[in-house]
Amino acid sequence: MSRDRKTPVGPVMRGPRRHGPGGMTIEKPRDARGTLRRLLGYLGDYKVHLLMVAALTVLNTLLSLAAPYLQGVAIDRFIAGGDRAGLVRITLALLATYVVGAAASMAAGYLMAGVGQRSLWKLRRDLFHHIQGLSLDFFDSRPTGDLMSRLTNDVDAIGQALTANVTQILTSTLTVVGILVAMFSLNTKLALVSLLVFPLMVFFTAVVGSRTRGSFQQLQANLGRLNGFISETLGGQRVVVAYNQQETVKKEFASRNREVKRIGTRALIYAMLVPPLVGILSNANVAIVAGVGGYLVLQGATTVGTIAAFITYSRRFADPLRHFANLYNNLLAALAGAERIFEVLDTEPTVVDDPEAETAPRFQGHVCFEEVDFEYRPGVRVLKKVSLEAKPGEMVALVGPTGAGKTTIVNLLTRFYDPQGGRITIDGKDIRRLRKDSLRRQLGIVLQDVFLFSGSVLDNIRYGNPEATDEDCVAAAKLANAHGFITRLPQGYHTDLRERAVNLSQGQRQLISIARAIVADPSILVLDEATSSVDTRTEAQIQEALHRLMEGRTSFVIAHRLSTIRNADQVLVILGGRVVERGTHGSLMAQRGYYYNLYMSQFKGTRGEGYEYVKLLPGEPTPRPRRLEGEGGEEANT
Repeated sequence: MSRDRKTPVGPVMRGPRRHGPGGMTIEKPRDARGTLRRLLGYLGDYKVHLLMVAALTVLNTLLSLAAPYLQGVAIDRFIAGGDRAGLVRITLALLATYVVGAAASMAAGYLMAGVGQRSLWKLRRDLFHHIQGLSLDFFDSRPTGDLMSRLTNDVDAIGQALTANVTQILTSTLTVVGILVAMFSLNTKLALVSLLVFPLMVFFTAVVGSRTRGSFQQLQANLGRLNGFISETLGGQRVVVAYNQQETVKKEFASRNREVKRIGTRALIYAMLVPPLVGILSNANVAIVAGVGGYLVLQGATTVGTIAAFITYSRRFADPLRHFANLYNNLLAALAGAERIFEVLDTEPTVVDDPEAETAPRFQGHVCFEEVDFEYRPGVRVLKKVSLEAKPGEMVALVGPTGAGKTTIVNLLTRFYDPQGGRITIDGKDIRRLRKDSLRRQLGIVLQDVFLFSGSVLDNIRYGNPEATDEDCVAAAKLANAHGFITRLPQGYHTDLRERAVNLSQGQRQLISIARAIVADPSILVLDEATSSVDTRTEAQIQEALHRLMEGRTSFVIAHRLSTIRNADQVLVILGGRVVERGTHGSLMAQRGYYYNLYMSQFKGTRGEGYEYVKLLPGEPTPRPRRLEGEGGEEANT
């Protein structure tokens, strides 16, 4: 598939925002209804469990609403009437409502936690599996931290909405409706009086709640930046110490830490304002109900038990109001996170298997590029009509300045990307007609920046072929000249490597990566500056291992150290996305073109001063170095 069919993965589009204090914003989902529908789809397999949760929640709410009514009955009928037996019975009934209600609440919470976690497991699995199937251009435009945030923070926000919030919404809604019904059933006048203070409760809860949420969001953002600074500083501690910058990072940390303290203090102050404000208003409401109720009792319009029930209902009416404010914003956060997750799930890979793709047979290694054009961004061509041929077993070296297109060539060979023009064949088969997994299984890649995973040395070698035995891995390590240093490690092949294998040297990591490529037994090899970051002695060991690895295999070698490619069967000089020179080391030296000048600058002590290179135009011969008038620099023997 060509890149022009790519799903856009540019900057994430944001939904409308609610303004908070200090210019802070709370992100809203763009399509709340559609996102909620998709999110609830993950609960679809647990309908029976959800019905049980709903039934238990309704039971718990009804029992909790019945308790104040029973208290009123106990006062009016049994306490006032001196009926001890009746008082015992209603007390036991009241106790039963509390016990059964608590049991129903616990059972609902247990079931909802299970449903929520299983749904999150499915969502997290789908997201991770989908990411593994996306093409590399997706990762080119996505910071790793953003993807990590979607897999962790956004999923956690959804988790809170799927567990606590679902049951809480149902409970709060039923509680409000039930209290209103109960109060108006008992006494309409007193019910209207009880509602006088609640508009103020709603107002103060909304205002203070918005400031509290905004402050905590700002606190989380600053904590994230502080944690990022700490992580970066600890990761680069060697550089900090080497440049004696300990005091600088201390001052930077102190500044960020003070900001976190300031915002955290403000957030906690706002958070602590809500309970006393609601408490004051709730107590004022109780006083109003008690006063008006007492007057009605004296007038014979109601009873003391009814007043007691009203007071309890009035106190409990404030709780759902506080919950609704928090639930609304938690739900917004969950839906915004779900949109970010579904955005990734809706992104289609740009490099896909043809419907009629076939499994690649064992390659002989005959590779051809035929007039290949490629661009990462529309309109900016990186490769221009590149043609090359590598016969089975040949070593092809790619040489040229940074950004010339060398790595792009091997990226196309491995089908990390597909070209916009031309085609690439292996043994005469267009690689777009081959299954990606069977193609890549026969490609071995050794990079300059070696990545080793957490785990044992043996696990990292076996990563090239999960079916390899321990003996296969040891044999590969011996061929890679890695067996000696591995056996000197504390637990040998079973030594655990720390994150990114920082307990090994660069050369040791490179040798393990070569062993990993050997155990994979590829038909075609790609070596990208595999020896550029090591000392001369280690380079000799790596070169020896690479020669064993390349034996009998077609190899593509990207190199800046030209000493490593003098024995290449072909050297391709890449400039501006074109192959401008090709031949063996000897023939290119005889041409005395770009390659000659580059080689002489490395081995004759010059850096090419005093030369410019004629820009290659269509149909022009290979560019030659041209001496600039008035410039210094030792000219090569031409």
